[in-house]
Amino acid sequence: MARFDDRVVLVTGAARGIGAATATRFAHEGARVAVLDLDSEAAVATADSLEAAASIGVGCDVADGEAVASAVQRVVDELGGLHILVNNAGVTRDNLLFKMTESDWDTVMNVHLRGAFLMSKAAQRLFVDQRYGKIVNLSSVSALGNRGQANYAAAKMGIQGFTRSLAIELGPYGINVNAVAPGFIVTAMTDETARRVGALPEEFQRGIADVTPVRRVGQPTDVASAVTFLASDEASFITGQTLYVDGGRRL
Repeated sequence: MARFDDRVVLVTGAARGIGAATATRFAHEGARVAVLDLDSEAAVATADSLEAAASIGVGCDVADGEAVASAVQRVVDELGGLHILVNNAGVTRDNLLFKMTESDWDTVMNVHLRGAFLMSKAAQRLFVDQRYGKIVNLSSVSALGNRGQANYAAAKMGIQGFTRSLAIELGPYGINVNAVAPGFIVTAMTDETARRVGALPEEFQRGIADVTPVRRVGQPTDVASAVTFLASDEASFITGQTLYVDGGRRL
């Protein structure tokens, strides 16, 4: 029996990158998987590529309450329930504070914090009734502060406080809530960061690897491994925690 047989998993921002890798890992371990993404066509394409017992791709703006409610209901109707939520959707709008616009700030807060709030609120109604559920939120090492990312750092540290608070509130109902905070992970987003600072992605990655204790950069599958562990029953006595997955750079 696979680890997530009979489980329905919803992953936000799952059309590509860390989200897609996470959805793929859950599928490989027996879950029925809902791939949510703002890009509905990409969500469907990723869902169709999964070797899952069942999968659907759903277009959804996680910062829109009505869209979230509709998406969660569709997942329940088409996949037969909901047991695990992974709040992965995220964006960056990097800039130094004096250049950062109100839109830059609001967009990042809405996707990361409002999105995690709305998705978790919708999911917990189901989780409380069934007295079982797992929520894994994506934070970042940038939560500890990073030049040009005041908005992103604030949102990602907010995710950690949100995680701890939900763990306290929802623990009595059989719900575990944890967070994963990745370090540098090779994705289209980090490739764009490299180009923005005038470096080739490959050169940028080599520089990061040189200052990382394990001497390599992270891959989306590294994060997926941590997320699936925290979402499993093997981690049933772990809640309210933030696990840094960064190759030791935070040490």
